[in-house]
Amino acid sequence: MAVWQNHDYLHFQPQTNSLENKVILVSGASDGLGRCAAIEYAKLGADLVLLGRNRDKLTQTMEKVSQYPVQTLAIDLDFASATAEDYHSLAANIEAQWHRLDGALLSAGILGQLCAIKDIQIANFDEVMNINVRSQLLLAQALLPLLNNAPSSSLVFTTSTVGHAGRALWGSYAMSKFAVEGLTQTLGDEYKDTTLRVNCINPGATRTQMRAQAKPDEDPMVLKTPLDIMPTYLYLMDDASAHITGYCLDAQPK
Repeated sequence: MAVWQNHDYLHFQPQTNSLENKVILVSGASDGLGRCAAIEYAKLGADLVLLGRNRDKLTQTMEKVSQYPVQTLAIDLDFASATAEDYHSLAANIEAQWHRLDGALLSAGILGQLCAIKDIQIANFDEVMNINVRSQLLLAQALLPLLNNAPSSSLVFTTSTVGHAGRALWGSYAMSKFAVEGLTQTLGDEYKDTTLRVNCINPGATRTQMRAQAKPDEDPMVLKTPLDIMPTYLYLMDDASAHITGYCLDAQPK
C-alpha cells in the first residue's frame, strides 16, 4: 500500500496534555504495544476505552493508567468469539458515556502458523483471519458512527512488514495483514472528504511476545521496545496528523 515517506513523525514530540478532552479506544491493551500506547495516551490526558481478552493483564494496564487523572472504561472482549452484537454493545457503552470517539488504535492480533502455504491448516487460517481481519472490520463498523461524531478523529489499524510484501513461511499472518492494508486504503478513500482519517502502523521488529513467538532464537535485547516506537503512535492520534489518510506509517523504516 501507499507508505508515508516523510519520516518526521519518528521524532514527534506532542505538547503537554495534547490529547486532553479526547476519547481513545485501544484494543490489545492487555500487553505489548497496546498497553504501552494506552499508558502514553493517558499521560497526554486522553480518556480511554481499553479492550483485552485477559482480565488479569487488562487490570495491570488499568493500574498503570490510574496514575493519571483520566476516565477509563475497560472491557473484556475476546475477538476469537465476539459477535457483531458484542461490538455494537461496546459502541453503545461508549455512546452512553462520551457520545463520541476521537481515536481508535486497533492493536490486537495473533501470529498463527508460520509455515509454507501448502502446509497451512484451514482451521488455523480461519482463526487468524477471524481475529486479524474479520474482527477489525466488525469493530470498525461499530465505531464509525462514534468516530464521525468527533470534530477530528483518527482510526489506526496495525499491519506488518509482511503486509507490504509477502515473505516465505509467513502464510496466514501475511495474508491477514495484506487484508488490513486493503481495509485501511478503502476506508481512507471512503472518508477522505470527512474529518475522519484512517491509517495503519507497521511497528517493525519490536520486543513483544508476538515477536518472540515468531523468532524464538532472536536476542530480544537487539530490538526496540514498544516505548521506543511510540512517537508514531502519538503522532497519528494527535491533530498534527489530520492531513494524512489512507497511508501506512512504518515505525522503523528501512
